[in-house]
Amino acid sequence: MLELINVSKTYLKSKKKAINNINLTIEDGDIYGFIGPNGSGKSTTIKSIVGIHDFEGDIILNGLSIRDNPIEFKKQLAYVPDNPDLYEHLTGIGYIDFICNIYGVKEEKNDLIHKYASMFQIENDLANPIKSYSHGMKQKIALIAALVHKPKLIVLDEPFVGLDPKASFDLKEIMRELCQNGTSIFFSSHVLEVVEKLCNKIAIIKNGEIIVSGNTEEIKGNDTLEEIFLDLYENKEENYE
Repeated sequence: MLELINVSKTYLKSKKKAINNINLTIEDGDIYGFIGPNGSGKSTTIKSIVGIHDFEGDIILNGLSIRDNPIEFKKQLAYVPDNPDLYEHLTGIGYIDFICNIYGVKEEKNDLIHKYASMFQIENDLANPIKSYSHGMKQKIALIAALVHKPKLIVLDEPFVGLDPKASFDLKEIMRELCQNGTSIFFSSHVLEVVEKLCNKIAIIKNGEIIVSGNTEEIKGNDTLEEIFLDLYENKEENYE
């Protein structure tokens, strides 16, 4: 279980409070969608969770605080940003092996690499240097490297950007399978239709604050998530909590 407790982040140069008093709980097996417009605080929240940004408050994963136990905290998670920066002098398989070594993955490594590389139709490209890859291929390598160490939490920032339709479908199936086995997934996306169909829970952020969160079906009722999203922004006084 991931807990965000009174998490705030202020950028020192601009004095801007990017996120303010964020409180969220992502339970085991959740596929949790995180949505909001550009500049609302999604990426800042995600980068705080994975340890890129410092912040006020606390973030706890399965009883471990990222403040008190940053290494042990990070061993439990995988993070794939919207534009993954990979070591381009390495081959695809070289990068995946590098990540496996960091996490101490030995058992099942080859089977898992084969499984995911086959699903993403990239097996024949693993021996090529990453600098020769398209954006979509880099995204697939980053996803495989994230999946092979079986993280308890996977954090994804716009995971479907750059993926072809087959890879997007396969990723959704992988996400469902992992969550059925207790993995938690927290991801941001602008594709509201995907969030609505895939996520059992959602949170909507605006101007650095959570304006609604909870079970997807309860939040949207008989409306679409797109209608709820637009209504929340156009009618500030409406209470959906």
